[in-house]
Amino acid sequence: MSTPTETNTPAPVDTPSPSAAKCPFHSAPMHPVAGGGTGNRDWWPKQLRVDLLNQHSERSNPLDPGFDYRQEFKKLDYAALKADLKALLSDSQDWWPADWGSYGGLFIRMAWHSAGTYRMVDGRGGGGRGQQRFAPLNSWPDNVSLDKARRLLWPVKQKYGQKISWADLIILAGNIALEASGFRTFGFAAGREDTWEPDLDVNWGDEKSWLAHRKSEALAGSPISATELGLIYVNPEGPEASGDPLSAAPFIRATFGNMAMDDEEIVALIAGGHTLGKTHGAGPADAVDVDPEASALEQQGLGWRSSHGSGVGKDAITSGLEVVWTQTPTQWSNHFFENLFKFEWVQTRSPAGAIQWEAQDAEAIIPDPFDPAIKRRPTMLTTDLTLRFDPEFEKISRRFLNDPQAFAEAFARAWFKLTHRDMGPKARYLGPEVPKEDLIWQDPLPAPVHAPSAADIADLKARIADSGLTVSQLVSIAWASASTFRGGDKRGGANGARIALAPQKDWEANRLALQALPRLQQIQQASGKASLADVIVLAGVVGVEQAARAAGVAVEVPFAPGRVDATQEQTEAESFQWLEGLADGFRNWKKAGVNAPTEALLIDKAQQLTLTAPELTVLVGGLRVLGTNHDGSSHGVFTDQVGVLSTDFFTHLLDMSTVWAPVDDAAEVFQGKDRRTGEPKYTATRNDLVFGSNSVLRALAEVYAEADGREKFVKDFVAAWTKVMNLDRFDLA
Repeated sequence: MSTPTETNTPAPVDTPSPSAAKCPFHSAPMHPVAGGGTGNRDWWPKQLRVDLLNQHSERSNPLDPGFDYRQEFKKLDYAALKADLKALLSDSQDWWPADWGSYGGLFIRMAWHSAGTYRMVDGRGGGGRGQQRFAPLNSWPDNVSLDKARRLLWPVKQKYGQKISWADLIILAGNIALEASGFRTFGFAAGREDTWEPDLDVNWGDEKSWLAHRKSEALAGSPISATELGLIYVNPEGPEASGDPLSAAPFIRATFGNMAMDDEEIVALIAGGHTLGKTHGAGPADAVDVDPEASALEQQGLGWRSSHGSGVGKDAITSGLEVVWTQTPTQWSNHFFENLFKFEWVQTRSPAGAIQWEAQDAEAIIPDPFDPAIKRRPTMLTTDLTLRFDPEFEKISRRFLNDPQAFAEAFARAWFKLTHRDMGPKARYLGPEVPKEDLIWQDPLPAPVHAPSAADIADLKARIADSGLTVSQLVSIAWASASTFRGGDKRGGANGARIALAPQKDWEANRLALQALPRLQQIQQASGKASLADVIVLAGVVGVEQAARAAGVAVEVPFAPGRVDATQEQTEAESFQWLEGLADGFRNWKKAGVNAPTEALLIDKAQQLTLTAPELTVLVGGLRVLGTNHDGSSHGVFTDQVGVLSTDFFTHLLDMSTVWAPVDDAAEVFQGKDRRTGEPKYTATRNDLVFGSNSVLRALAEVYAEADGREKFVKDFVAAWTKVMNLDRFDLA
């Protein structure tokens, strides 16, 4: 078994594997292979990562184009799957023997570490995509031996095939492990679809070595949640292996806080995770070989092979810590808190030399995982003792000590939040164990109360067209409402009309866009046929159709009614604030004080919106000529016909008669002058000029600047626009 705190430092990434050292071709001339040699990123390390928008395409997906996981899951014999997982828990394998005859702790840790990479700041990470199968996560120091856990799961995955994704199976295995211990979980929802290659967009940190320590103040409000690169949360030995429980408290709060966990949830999760299983440190850490990504070919994707004794079972090494918290490590209990407060603790060292704590003058009451004749004294991690010695954590811990039911309830809810936070709204949940209760962090929505007919929609469109609102106003408010969506955790979007609620109504980027809201609210209330959320999106439809007609292209923008209006009480304002992001280059907005390249933030926003590079290109070009800049400025508005869906942005940007120069020291704003006369023509930001500067984006921009690109531009803009408006319409799936 294992625990959420297992870590081990791998060898440097350039350490040759044993098979590589014996390679028979090393003395022969090396022949060029695809992807080898000095690459673009070597020559130009600051090159814009447009490639991030090409991830997870059909080229990497082995499943049929029409594969529908939601439909496939409905064919699953869910009860049989759970029974197989429960049987697997006690089916100990010689190649990786189970502690106390149960893989429960190992599977809990696997599920925890899959979900625990989520961060609220940018919505990335988490267990929703099965990313633990790929580098870097499959080789993180904190994930030592989880390669074995997934390999143990393989026969079950093989049996049920695509009816259950790896992402769902990993989390479900953790739930089954808890249930097998006698714990009653809050529920389980499936719906996590696998990806087939590593996420490239997640910034795990800039460090060049594993486990480099970060300061706690640097973690607050940062997407970098862990205290060291390669950890899920914090160093279990304390900051920089200090062995100081009190100094660990701010780090624990910062890392768990980046997942929107409060003090009670933190205490419940740490204690609950450490009620079952153990850590592994039977011998020196240098007996452990390289991680899976660096392992030899014949290891077949397994890593961390140990030369200590048998390398497995009683000789296993993962974190280098050798801790068993409770006297019933395969059964749920309140022993963690009982032991935490009953004993005085003395700092000691594991066989691997790691700092841990042993109960002073305690009897040997802890069972050995492999020899029933052996008993141990209770042990704890430095960060476990934080729950006793930090004043606020201590209050909660004592309450849980005296009220085991409150502890179990708090852990059940915190575990469900941990493992489901990145799944988005309940409309995405699948399976018979979905809890009925709506939770505030799920961004709940009310039941629909409107069912507009085609005639109702036509009437609303007519009212909006006659409202006196300009194309720029109509398009701006629809974009502001829908573009909060984040593909990582499926939060945000137009459904719910939360642009009318705090915190979105107070965002600086929305100030001008919201000027259209009162008029649209009047139309919605007077009609009574559709939600405000639908009316806002419909306003964008009207604006785009008007702009296209003005460009000489008649289009009907697709519209799917059925959105609802959330209330302020259904909106977790504090965590929703993060959806504002750092920038929205589609509207030429960047938060003051942000120290990141503007064009890189544009790519980041496009990736959050799940857009391709062509979709990014066509949307920026269209939004500029429609006059949707957040502040009403003319930056990038390369047209004399604002509100007309023309290709002017591209044709004028690529026109060699204009020469550009920065007008500020930061080179954020530029002026374009006539190359011959020197007369000023346009102003632009980095978000605009990157479509002429970056070779990939320029190639895409040229398509729409060509003489035959006008109708294609309108068609592509409408398609990309509709995609953004419907990103959160999981009810349409």
